[in-house]
Amino acid sequence: MSIEVQTGAFYIDGTWVAPADARWFDVIDPATEERIERLALGNAADVDRAVAAARRALPAWSATSVGERVDLLKRVVRIYERRYDAFAELMRREMGAPITFARSGQAARGPAHLNTLIEVLEHFAFEEQRGSTRVVLEPIGVCGLITPWNWPVNQIVVKIAPALAAGCTMVLKPSEYSPLSALLFAEVLHEAGLPRGVFNLVNGDGPGVGEAIASHPGIDMVSFTGSTRAGVLVAQSAAPTVKRVAQELGGKSPNILLDDVDLEEAVTRGVAACFTNSGQSCSIPTRMLVPRRLLADAEDIARLAAQAYRLGPTDDPATQLGPLVNRNQFERVQALIQKGIDEGARLVTGGAGKPAGLERGYYVKPTVFSQVTPEMTIASEEIFGPVLSMMAYDSEEEAIAIANGTEYGLAAYVQSGDIERARKVGRALRAGGVHLNYPSADFAAPFGGYKRSGNGREWGEAGLREYLETKAMVGYGTP
Repeated sequence: MSIEVQTGAFYIDGTWVAPADARWFDVIDPATEERIERLALGNAADVDRAVAAARRALPAWSATSVGERVDLLKRVVRIYERRYDAFAELMRREMGAPITFARSGQAARGPAHLNTLIEVLEHFAFEEQRGSTRVVLEPIGVCGLITPWNWPVNQIVVKIAPALAAGCTMVLKPSEYSPLSALLFAEVLHEAGLPRGVFNLVNGDGPGVGEAIASHPGIDMVSFTGSTRAGVLVAQSAAPTVKRVAQELGGKSPNILLDDVDLEEAVTRGVAACFTNSGQSCSIPTRMLVPRRLLADAEDIARLAAQAYRLGPTDDPATQLGPLVNRNQFERVQALIQKGIDEGARLVTGGAGKPAGLERGYYVKPTVFSQVTPEMTIASEEIFGPVLSMMAYDSEEEAIAIANGTEYGLAAYVQSGDIERARKVGRALRAGGVHLNYPSADFAAPFGGYKRSGNGREWGEAGLREYLETKAMVGYGTP
């Protein structure tokens, strides 16, 4: 499939424009290690142009009706679905998602979030009477949106859609490692008839464009998804202008298997959840907590589950695990696997080095460690690869303490044959999202974390509220 997008231009004020002074970045297919595109990277001057366009468009767009915004989002869904296969193919090439997962997982997130947000918007109350005070929710203004490479469409949609629904205008900086699907989404918005300046896109890296967005006095809010380290830098850049900062950052999510589970099912599904997107997801359960007396059996189940995964070319529909996104990520994961070995964790399967027969591409062996203890690096540091750490516990209280014993709090998982027991343990976990017995995804559920996993929420109504300011009109009287 041949798909052309505007890799040498930025989308500003409703048209594709040349960068002010471009640097060039090679976009690499991580399955082949070959360059597939050359991407123009912008700078602060390009951000200035984009912000100026967004500020000009803000008065008119913020004054549109809910019905007009709903109609726009519905057009976006229709056009997206017509180009669905193109989105899947671009994400296969730019970040190494196997084509089956690119279609069923990556590309599917676009319509899922858009349709959820449309339903929220159709029933959302922007004004509420409280006694003689009228509480009015208004668009926060111009938003800077900075997104990562691991879920390219998912992350831009959960920022762009609620910002549009709220009446905000915006400047997007997608990751330079996965820019192609974002450029295609810009084409979708253009075809849908979005007014000029409401949405603007500037490609670039963190120092060149991300920092300029975070610090820009013309931007009222910045929404960032990425590592905790980068999130701190964004917050520091944003602080002098006192803009709102919403952050979805790292995670080291626990998966507590209570002693009444169907062990084979719980472990097998836990391995699958950990290996989602080749382990490149912030909310997946990377620490599996198992009753000590069941650990040996759990290891055997996990070994078989991990070894059953098929790795291979990303254009093969049978491939289940693709490569990591780039060489830096591959080398980081290799170093952490070696760290687990050096610190004394038991290597159940996998390990350092590339899988046999896959010497080209940033592929990692599906890896399972056991007898991992809380002080080990692989128990506390986000790995972002197909690496599972199995940890033993002796009591429910100890399991909760281990689960809560990291600096992160994005997600947590609990498995039990007794839903009331799972609910009780779930309430004790310090995490923004707690998943009981491997539920289906709920795109209306608030998504975000405690502690160093960030602040603010995305998805559904909670995501919409992030882009709204609250005005109290005291003395308004009874309408």
